[in-house]
Amino acid sequence: MFITNVAILVLAGFVGYAVISKVPNTLHTPLMSGTNAIHGIVVLGGIIVLGLGENLSVFDKGLLVIAIIFGTINVVGGFLVTDRMLEMFKSKPAPPKQDDEEQA
Repeated sequence: MFITNVAILVLAGFVGYAVISKVPNTLHTPLMSGTNAIHGIVVLGGIIVLGLGENLSVFDKGLLVIAIIFGTINVVGGFLVTDRMLEMFKSKPAPPKQDDEEQA
C-alpha cells in the first residue's frame, strides 16, 4: 500500500510539472487565482476536519495543523504574486511637468 501511494505521488509530481511547464506566461495570473481558490477550500476543509475530528490522534492533529499552515502560506503567497503581476498591467502616472521658471 505504501509503495502504491508513493508511486502515485511521484507520478502526480511528474504530470503536474509537465502540465505547468507548458502554460504560457499570459495564462499564469488566471491559473494562480484558480489555484488560490482551490487552496482556500483545502485550508477550510482542514480546519473543519481538525475541529470536528473526535477520533484524531495527536500525530493526525499535528499533520493537520502543518497542512493548514502550509496551505495558508500558499494562498497568501499566491495572492501576493497575483497582485504583483496585475500591477504590471496598470499604467504608470505621468511625471509632473516642470514650468520654464523652475528649470532656469
